[in-house]
Amino acid sequence: MSNTLTSRFFAVKTTGGQEKNVAKFVGTRLDNKKQNDDTLIYSGIYSIVVIEALKGYVFFEAPNAQIVGDAISGFKHVKNLIPGIVKYTDIQKFLVTRSIIAELSINDIVEVTSGPFKNSKAKITKLEQSRSEVTIMLLDATYQLPVTVDVDHLKIIEKSQSDVNA
Repeated sequence: MSNTLTSRFFAVKTTGGQEKNVAKFVGTRLDNKKQNDDTLIYSGIYSIVVIEALKGYVFFEAPNAQIVGDAISGFKHVKNLIPGIVKYTDIQKFLVTRSIIAELSINDIVEVTSGPFKNSKAKITKLEQSRSEVTIMLLDATYQLPVTVDVDHLKIIEKSQSDVNA
């Protein structure tokens, strides 16, 4: 965050899937304006944030909504400027990514979310925190098959009984 006293975040509704194009368009417009004009109408925009999890929205850090409105005007993928100010704490939770490895333990039941074993349920048999990998036993398989997967491809379904009692 560039200037905590005067900057605020404003949300702009865009066409779904065009968030990055809107951000690039406004960024290019800002660069061109800075090179061609001494008045710097759009110089108040400190940052442009596109959050993958929030489809259809682009966030602008600026001192007021008028600057954002001027910067986004005339672009076909921009629907409108959402009235009001977005709190930084509302955006911050999307910016900080935490690894699920800290929440996992041996004997937890998980679901594989991607790869060849997608949607399969499994039990964790080994944790390798330094490599962010776990070894799992597939519960759906007809025989015991240990598989090592990245923790980013897992979703916790059920915690082990030893964790629940602790």
